[in-house]
Amino acid sequence: MIKHDRIEATTAVLEDSDPIHETVLAYADEHDIDAIVIGTRGRSGVGRMLVGSVTEQLLRESTIPVVTAHEETTVQWPFEGILVPVDGSATAHAALSEAIELAERIDAAVHLLHVVDTGLVTGDVDGGMVLEALEEAGEQALDIASDRVEQSAVTTVESSIVSGPPSHAICAYADEHGIDAIVMGTHGRTGIERVLLGSVSEGVIRRSEVPVFTTKAEPDG
Repeated sequence: MIKHDRIEATTAVLEDSDPIHETVLAYADEHDIDAIVIGTRGRSGVGRMLVGSVTEQLLRESTIPVVTAHEETTVQWPFEGILVPVDGSATAHAALSEAIELAERIDAAVHLLHVVDTGLVTGDVDGGMVLEALEEAGEQALDIASDRVEQSAVTTVESSIVSGPPSHAICAYADEHGIDAIVMGTHGRTGIERVLLGSVSEGVIRRSEVPVFTTKAEPDG
C-alpha cells in the first residue's frame, strides 16, 4: 500500500488470461471501485482505429466513470470549472449527474454547453431552417440541464450554445474559458459503425488538454 498525504493507494499485479480491460473491470467490480483513471496516447487517424486500445475498450464497457488523460494533460486541483456538453440524451443526463455531484464536493462552477453540429446540414435541404431547429433543440436541452443544476447545491452555472464540429468546439470552449475538467457521456458503440462514425467523446478525449470524465447511462429496465 502506498501512502501520500491523505491518499492511500493499494497496489496489485494481476495475471489473467482474459483481455486486460475485462480484468480491470472485474477488479473494479470486486472492490467496489467508483471510477477508473487511465492514460491515453491521444492518437488519431487510421492507425488508431485499427490498433484500438485498452482505454477505448474500457470507455465502451465500463459501468463506472472512466477518467482519461494523456501526456499533455494539465491537471489543476481542485477543479474550479467543470464543462458538461449536453444534447438532451440519456448519456448526457447521466454525465450531468456525475458533474453535479463532483461540483458539489469541491465547490466548482458548472458550464453547460450545447454544440450545434453544422455538419448535419447537407444536401438540398433548407440550411437555415435546419440550423434554427437544431438551435431550438439545443436551447431546450440547456434549459432542462440548467434547471437540474439550479436545484442542486452548485452555486454557479454558465450555459452556452455554439456551432461547429462538436469535439473541436467542446475543446475550444474548454481552452477559452479555463475549464479544469470535462464530464460527458459516451454511447459505448462497438463494431464497424463506431469505427466509421467515431464519436464526440472519443474526439474530445484525444484533443482535450484537461482530464475527461466519461460515463454511460444506466440501461433501461
